[in-house]
Amino acid sequence: MPRPGGRGTFGPHLPGDGARGHAGGTPVGPAGDRPVSRVDLVIVGAGPAGLAAAIEARGLGLDTLVIDEQPAPGGQVWRAIERRARAGEAVALGAAYAAGAAVVARFRASGAAYRPGARVWQIESGGRVFVSAEGRSEVVEAGAVLLATGAQERPVPFPGWLLPGVLTVGAAQILLKTSWQVPEGPVWIAGSGPLVALYAVQVLRAGGHLAGILDTTPPGLLRRAAGQAGAALRGVADLLAGLGWLARLRLAGVRIVPGVREFAAEGDDRLCGLRYRTAAGGAVRREPAAVLLVHEGVVPAIHPTLLLGCDHDWDAAQGSFRPRLGALGETSRPGIFVAGDLGGIGGATAALARGRLAAIGIAARAGRLDEAAARRRAAPVRAGLGRALAVRPLLDALYPPPARPLADDTVVCRCEGLTAGAIRAAARIGRPGPNQVKAFTRCGMGPCQGRQCGLTLSALLAETQGATMAEIGSFRVRPPLAPISLDELAALADMGE
Repeated sequence: MPRPGGRGTFGPHLPGDGARGHAGGTPVGPAGDRPVSRVDLVIVGAGPAGLAAAIEARGLGLDTLVIDEQPAPGGQVWRAIERRARAGEAVALGAAYAAGAAVVARFRASGAAYRPGARVWQIESGGRVFVSAEGRSEVVEAGAVLLATGAQERPVPFPGWLLPGVLTVGAAQILLKTSWQVPEGPVWIAGSGPLVALYAVQVLRAGGHLAGILDTTPPGLLRRAAGQAGAALRGVADLLAGLGWLARLRLAGVRIVPGVREFAAEGDDRLCGLRYRTAAGGAVRREPAAVLLVHEGVVPAIHPTLLLGCDHDWDAAQGSFRPRLGALGETSRPGIFVAGDLGGIGGATAALARGRLAAIGIAARAGRLDEAAARRRAAPVRAGLGRALAVRPLLDALYPPPARPLADDTVVCRCEGLTAGAIRAAARIGRPGPNQVKAFTRCGMGPCQGRQCGLTLSALLAETQGATMAEIGSFRVRPPLAPISLDELAALADMGE
């Protein structure tokens, strides 16, 4: 049963972590516990793509170092998988989550060096990677760098989104995976996409309750899906999983409000309710709420590739920028590779295949495989990737990026408190680009470095100037990628950097 407490809190629902320590925490493999200064390959990120790439790279004889900010491998998709598996809770989060335990075990046995709790804050040409951990920075020199930093939830500002009690579904899912906590009080989910249904089912399995779901998927589902349904049958397992989630919600009696056109969070010091209107029109409706979880899909987390000056393209189907990649994941910058959702949203199974392909490409570049051997090794992996991505065009058609207009008084940049109206006003002064508006308004100069406002700012510029997103582009990113202290920088001086 939920623990007693205030409305809108998160509490444990099953025996969870208690005093258990996290898995991992010490480097493994060739590096041991000594600093690594030169390797064949540095992989940034220990999610599905990074883990698969490390396993493949080690199998091809590459001296490999995996650097990740989290305390244990798994990334966002398989966060805390070792802990949940030991506690017997992984299955409750779904078969796709539980499958991560085997991949993590293979990674730990692969011989790859592993640096958890470490942040990459700069990458220079020539494979120089600047890493900070435990209050000190160091430089690792790599023959190639693979960025496997994944995706982030699409930032979608709306009235009241800054109120305490409003979170993203992804943030709530992190709390569930790491601490087995589910939200309490009248809990609503608003948004669209597979993660909404998946998380709702996970909450039910963990003993939680939902007041309802505001489904913002626009009308016309059958019309949008018609052209993609045939090809999606190659990914029938994913389709069946999604249908199973929806069936579970219906059986549980979860209230689902379809066709929600607009919604807002209400409250003074914290969330106390929400209001919404459906596409069918009619009066605005209100519901009490202590927690509102929002989600409108995910987008590639492209800050690292922007920092490196890699070429990017606008993906209209997914409503996001993504780095331009070769067949084996190499970017426009030689020696810099990308795998997983950073290269375009595809999910965990596709990320595994993309990680393997990138490792094959890196091994070929290093002379460990000739062209023919690389082709042979990559062929079955490509076939698996095709199956994993078969359902993606259907999902993109069913759940398009939201197109709700932003009122001028809606905050877009929460770091600097800038509204949509302020950005529109700046956008009308001489048709500036994102970086000029950043200089005019300080939008994107806060702690998130534009991760939460950059895509919305570009969309407002495109709207105001009558331009395309490809023409507008995105922020220019400068180092450091993550906050670092002066002490950490001073450590580089001790190394002669």
